[in-house]
Amino acid sequence: MIFPSNRVRIMVATKPIDFRKGHDSLAAMVKNALHEDPFTGTVFVFRARKTDRLKLLYWDGTGLVMTYKRLEEHSFSWPAVTDGLMTLSHAQFEALFSGLDWRRVRAVEAKAPEAVE
Repeated sequence: MIFPSNRVRIMVATKPIDFRKGHDSLAAMVKNALHEDPFTGTVFVFRARKTDRLKLLYWDGTGLVMTYKRLEEHSFSWPAVTDGLMTLSHAQFEALFSGLDWRRVRAVEAKAPEAVE
């Protein structure tokens, strides 16, 4: 997946949406239903009723980018269907986008060094 850095915030809308929605409808949904700003550079991940599809909405600074992916033989591992958003780490998103179980991905936490030798 092409993102500017690992510091991009990734939010998953946990409730399935109508996949006929385009750029403007998804941006309006982010603003009105999810109460987030779609123009901050955050990647918003949407799921369809069929668990083998996802859409991404991302503002790259010059326009809205929408990506659609359908798995051919498998389905994505999705969180429970609820209203709202959940955050994924970059590694968890990469696993989800690849069709892997993102719930098994845990980031290694490291402290910044206190002194430089």
